Amino acid sequence: MPHLMSTMKIRNLTLKNRLVMPPMATSKSGRDGKVSQEILDYYDEKSQGGYIGLIIIEHSFIAQSGKANVNQLSAADDSMIEKLNDLARIIHQNGSKAVMQINHAGSAGSQNITGYEPIGPSAAANPRTGGIPRELGREDIIELIKRFADAALRVKKAGFDGVEIHSAHGYLLNQFFSPLSNRRADEYGGDVRGRIRMHLEVIKAVRNAVGDSFPIFLRLGASDYREGGTTIEDSKIAAREFERAGVDVLDVSGGFCGYIVPGLTGQGYFSPLTAALKQVVSIPVILTGGITDAKAAEQLLAEGKADLIGVGRAIYKDSGWAKRAVESL
Repeated sequence: MPHLMSTMKIRNLTLKNRLVMPPMATSKSGRDGKVSQEILDYYDEKSQGGYIGLIIIEHSFIAQSGKANVNQLSAADDSMIEKLNDLARIIHQNGSKAVMQINHAGSAGSQNITGYEPIGPSAAANPRTGGIPRELGREDIIELIKRFADAALRVKKAGFDGVEIHSAHGYLLNQFFSPLSNRRADEYGGDVRGRIRMHLEVIKAVRNAVGDSFPIFLRLGASDYREGGTTIEDSKIAAREFERAGVDVLDVSGGFCGYIVPGLTGQGYFSPLTAALKQVVSIPVILTGGITDAKAAEQLLAEGKADLIGVGRAIYKDSGWAKRAVESL
C-alpha cells in the first residue's frame, strides 16, 4: 500500500499495480445501507484476476443525516462491519487491494432520504442542488468529526487496506472547502486554511482512530471550475496541509463541478490539477477523468502527471477492460 512504500517505488511499478478503480456509486446496497449480494457480485466481477491494483469502494455514509441516496452503502454503525468484511475478503481473494470511501452529503442530502434537515457550513444555497441547509454549530462539527473517525475504524475492522475521506463533488467537506458554500465568519471559514480546518480535524481524528500504519486517502475536489469557487491555487495550499496532517494519498477530482466538466475532454482531463499538485506534495497522487486507453494511461504516468491512474467509467461499462489493458502493454 502507498503508506508502506515510497512514491519512488510506486513509480517503478507496472500499470497493473498503478491502476485504480475509483469510487463510483452503484446504488446496489440494501435500503439499510448493508452490503447486499448485488454489491458482492459487482465487486467480485470487477476484481477478477487482480488486474486492478487498488479498488476504492463507493462512498459510504458516516451518519444517517449524511446519506446521499436510498441504496447507498453505510459505515454508520458497527452492525455493518460483518458484511463489509465479506466485501473486503472477496476483493482480496481476487488479488486486488481495497480502500473504502467515507462521506457525509451535507447540503447535498435530502430530508426525504435521511429524515433530517440538510446541514452545511453555512445557510447558503448548494450550487448543485439549490437547497439551503441549516448552518452547523461548533458542537455539530465536533460530533461529525467523531462520526468520521468512528466510520474509519469500522473500515479498518472490516479488513480493508485503507480509508478514503471524501471531499469532492459538492459533499460536506467539499462544501467547507469551497467559498461558494462556506460563508462562515468563525475559524471554520474565511481563507483557505480556515475552510480546511474541519478537514484537518477529521484527518487527525481518523489517524488517532486507525493508527499510524493504516493508509488515509483524501479525495480532493481540486477546482470547482466556477466563478468564485475553489481554484488550483487554493488546492495547492490545502494539499500541503493535508500531507502535513498525515494524508498518505491524494485522489484528485472536481469540486462542485462534479467528476465531469463541460469543455474538458480527452484522456485524463484532470491532469492539469494533478500535475500542479505533484509540484507541492511528495505523497502519491491519483489521476482520474476520461481515461479509456491503456497507452494514454502509460503516457500520463511517464510524463509525471500522476503516480496512480484511476479508470472509472471504462471499467464500470466493461469488466474486462483492465485485463486487456494490462495484457496489451
